[in-house]
Amino acid sequence: MTSPLVIFDLDGTLVDTAPDLIDSLNYAIAAAGLAPTTYDDLKHLVGHGARVMIKRAFALRNTPLSDDDLEPLYERFIAYYLETMPGNSKPYPGIVAALERLTASGYTLAVCTNKTTVLALPLLEKLGLAHHFAAVTCGDTFEWRKPDARHITGTIEKAGGDAAKSVMVGDSFNDIASAKNAGIPSVGVTFGYTDVPMAELEPSVVIDSYDELDAAMIERLISKRVAAA
Repeated sequence: MTSPLVIFDLDGTLVDTAPDLIDSLNYAIAAAGLAPTTYDDLKHLVGHGARVMIKRAFALRNTPLSDDDLEPLYERFIAYYLETMPGNSKPYPGIVAALERLTASGYTLAVCTNKTTVLALPLLEKLGLAHHFAAVTCGDTFEWRKPDARHITGTIEKAGGDAAKSVMVGDSFNDIASAKNAGIPSVGVTFGYTDVPMAELEPSVVIDSYDELDAAMIERLISKRVAAA
């Protein structure tokens, strides 16, 4: 019998990566003489990978950026981020205990992130989280990524799961929208990087702490989905 599957986003959901994303972005754009970004800018920048972060930083400063100029800045971002990893990035309070609770209850766990593989996997390894997950799919794993439903369905397949028994946990529009597009329930966390209140994204349930995330909650979400099918 296929185990129920809980899929987690990475940045802003599993790990608070804000300090290092901002530091790496500012290191990259400093080469172009751009004014530094701040944490307040972060929620408008993240979610689509480093290249988009850089593009959005330039847009925030009303500064043009050509594709030829983007690539050296991207490479500068990647080099700095990898060199300083894990830096000040930390798993969110309660997440390790939540992962252990779910595993002990017979759930399979996976990660579905738009972060590229070269950044996501080392981060999970260095923070001691990688062993919890049966599959980790990234922004370059498939030809598509969140909010495309196929990023979710591909993750489910790689983890050996079943969409009818899968739930997505995330902090942003991409996470909640991809879950809806894939027809699975979602858990929205309020402590991540969304630029609108999580409740407005209409996940299946909203949590303020990982103390709330347990097998009973996931089972209720799956049962409700089955009943509505």
